[in-house]
Amino acid sequence: MTLSTRGFRAATRYAILMAALAAAAPLAAQAAPQKPDPLIPSRTIGNPLAAVTVYEMSDFQCPWCRRHVMETWPALKREYVDNGKIRWIFINFPLSQLHPNAEAAAEFAMCAAKAGGFWKIHDLLYQYQDKWAPLKDPAPFLITLADSAKLSRKTIEACLTSGVMRDIVKADAEGAARAGASSTPSFYLEGGILPGFQPPERWRPILDSILASKKK
Repeated sequence: MTLSTRGFRAATRYAILMAALAAAAPLAAQAAPQKPDPLIPSRTIGNPLAAVTVYEMSDFQCPWCRRHVMETWPALKREYVDNGKIRWIFINFPLSQLHPNAEAAAEFAMCAAKAGGFWKIHDLLYQYQDKWAPLKDPAPFLITLADSAKLSRKTIEACLTSGVMRDIVKADAEGAARAGASSTPSFYLEGGILPGFQPPERWRPILDSILASKKK
């Protein structure tokens, strides 16, 4: 019995992705931020006792990160996060040399995290990426998203003015780089880096295989 062309290609893609994860295994100890900050719980979703944790290293101005959020994340959240199978943590990795407004968006998201509204702002930043990304000064538009998320504009503005989130964003980016991420989005799981946008059908066999191995 032989695999169909489609089946062979799917199997090949899966093998390549798993090999990429295995090759990055020595980076495991460096994957997560070395000094967990107090805002990690605010940008974590899923069962804290889940067998698998995925770190998403992402850039709010990155088009491929937006595609992940719009096309892949809803399925992963429904099939693996909401039912307690995996825990998902967002790590800032703004590529400022390519995306000049990425750091401002990341600091804004961290101020939202402090106010308890990270995931609402996360979704809005990607939803309206085409509106704020090309702006010379994105701040006025970003502040309107606080209104949409029902967060205190005064609180968010004070947080941004203080610059207190700059170090958290910088530490995130440095941790992502130490883990071996060089592009966005990149995902750290089980000792390796899975780079780039992947549709749900490429994620499922990887997550299912890892989860199955945890039951042995």
